[in-house]
Amino acid sequence: MYGQAAPVADDAQAAAKPTIDAAKAADIRTLLELAGTRELIQESFGGSLTQIRPLVKNSLPAGDYREKLLDLFFAKFESKVDLNEFLNMAVPVYDKYFTHDELKQLIQFYQTPTGKKAISTLPKLTAELREIGQKWGEQIGRESMREVLMEHPDLAAAMEQARQPAAK
Repeated sequence: MYGQAAPVADDAQAAAKPTIDAAKAADIRTLLELAGTRELIQESFGGSLTQIRPLVKNSLPAGDYREKLLDLFFAKFESKVDLNEFLNMAVPVYDKYFTHDELKQLIQFYQTPTGKKAISTLPKLTAELREIGQKWGEQIGRESMREVLMEHPDLAAAMEQARQPAAK
C-alpha cells in the first residue's frame, strides 16, 4: 500500500544525531513490533488522509480538474510514505523517554495475556474515545456559540447581517 523507498541519510544530520546503544535500539524495535505500531500507524495514517482530503479539495478552486488532481496528489503522497522510515524516527523518541530496563519490562508485559489484550483493545478504545470526544466538543461548541450570541446580541446581529447577500 505504501512505498518502501529507503531513506537517504544526510551525513551532517547523521553526525548530529546521538547514537543509541544497539541492544536498546533492538529492544525498542521489538517493542514497536509487539505493540503493533506499524499497523496502528498505517491505520491512523489512512484515516488522516480520508479526513484531510475534503480540506485539500476545498482549498482548491472549483473545477472539473479537482478530483483528478486530488487522486494524483494523494497517490504521490502515499508513494512517498515509508513506514520503516517512520519507525526509524520513533526509535530515538522511545530512547528519550524510556530506560533500557523500562523497555524490557514493557516487552515482558506485552507478551502477557493482559498485554496482548491491551495491544488489541487500545486502538478500538482510542477510536471510540476520539469519536466520543469529538461529539462532546461539538456539543460544547454549539452551546458556547449559542450562549455568546445570546449574551452579545450586537454580535448576533452582525453575524446575521454578514450572512445576507451583499446589497448592490
